[in-house]
Amino acid sequence: MVEIRKASVEDLDDLAIMFDLYRIFYEHPSDVEACKQFLQERMQNNQSVIYIAVDEGKAVGFTQLYPIFSSAGLKRTWLLNDIYVKEEARKKHVASRLLDAAMQLGKETNSAWLLLQTSIENYAAHIVYQKKGWERLDDIFYQFNIQQN
Repeated sequence: MVEIRKASVEDLDDLAIMFDLYRIFYEHPSDVEACKQFLQERMQNNQSVIYIAVDEGKAVGFTQLYPIFSSAGLKRTWLLNDIYVKEEARKKHVASRLLDAAMQLGKETNSAWLLLQTSIENYAAHIVYQKKGWERLDDIFYQFNIQQN
């Protein structure tokens, strides 16, 4: 059975590999060492919460959430920025269980809401999110960004 738990520094090697695969999915170049350093900094500075999924001793997925705040809601919120499940584990409800862990974190921290974004073409993820009760907000909010470098 798949175990979902909060990741620790002992999980960094496995997380870095999965994080690299996640970034490749979003068309970024592979760089496992940079991924490891990035995740290590987030952990050391308590800048994110990472859950890891382990199946029979092997890491098969993760999700990473960043704390943000709602001025309108006067509460903490969480940005579920990253979620990835290895191909061989995608029919085992791993993503669903990682989302459950994220939602539990939101409850435990009395958060106003959780927010996530994914690519428009990631249809498989859309289905999972909607089955778990997440609502699309693209008709309410527009997303803008500006590249800084």
